[in-house]
Amino acid sequence: MKRILIFAISLLVAASALSADKLNVVTATEDGASITREIGGDRVTVTSIGKGYQDPHFIEPKPSFLLLLRKADLLEVIGLELEIGWLPPLLDQSRNNDIRPGQKGYLDLSQGVEILDRPSGNVNRSMGDVHPLGNPHYWLDPANAVRMAIEVSAKLTELRPNDGPYFAQRLQSFKVRMNDANKRWLAIMAPYRGAKIVTYHNSLPNFVRHFGLVVVDHVEPKPGIPPSPSHTLELINEIKDQKVKVILMEPYFDRKTPDSIGERTGAKVVVMYPSVGGKAGLDDYFKLFDYNLDQLVKALK
Repeated sequence: MKRILIFAISLLVAASALSADKLNVVTATEDGASITREIGGDRVTVTSIGKGYQDPHFIEPKPSFLLLLRKADLLEVIGLELEIGWLPPLLDQSRNNDIRPGQKGYLDLSQGVEILDRPSGNVNRSMGDVHPLGNPHYWLDPANAVRMAIEVSAKLTELRPNDGPYFAQRLQSFKVRMNDANKRWLAIMAPYRGAKIVTYHNSLPNFVRHFGLVVVDHVEPKPGIPPSPSHTLELINEIKDQKVKVILMEPYFDRKTPDSIGERTGAKVVVMYPSVGGKAGLDDYFKLFDYNLDQLVKALK
């Protein structure tokens, strides 16, 4: 009995030491968290502040977030000012200087990806909620997911050089899986290249470009501006003229106007989950795309 007790205590000590040696990573969104888990494996502990069912522009700060940030070895952000409305005050109050911008424990994932919709002129409030640095929803392009994974692998290796070969092996495995999945996704969407769609908010440019879709208009007259009756009427006529079959919208927007437009035009409203965890069961990047594309194809048929 004594030997068994000693052995059990040894296992607990070893497990505790292993846990303490893991990199503690905090991400702004579940998408960054999913990719980081793919690369970091059992050498990291990953927690996302934002949840997949939330609008990442508007996360309500909570005291528990301060504790997460205070204990973090690495903070990963989407960048392009996506988190500007809620993350800076949390970062200031966390008093963890190691994860501030410019420090070793900070990773802006937008630095290594392809960004669309960069404004060419001056940006002002009359244009709506326009991102002056470009559209921050870049993770919805599988090619950018690979680029994000490369950035994550490099940063994890920088923080834990001895685990570099482990991260590199997992990165290669992720690339292979993503390549195989992307071939399948492109094949599924091939019959619908050039299909015209309407989206609620301008958050899908990377997604629609990757799969060859054409956005003819948005339910919002301007980014972040609620649909007006006059714009809605114009959109109804445009959908009829362009023979648009699908209206894509995120789960956190009000369905009232899209549903009304759908009833008057025959276009099908499809809820597009833009982030991992947006719906139960969509707990990684691959499942997210599998589900969204399945729903989209059903509506386009």
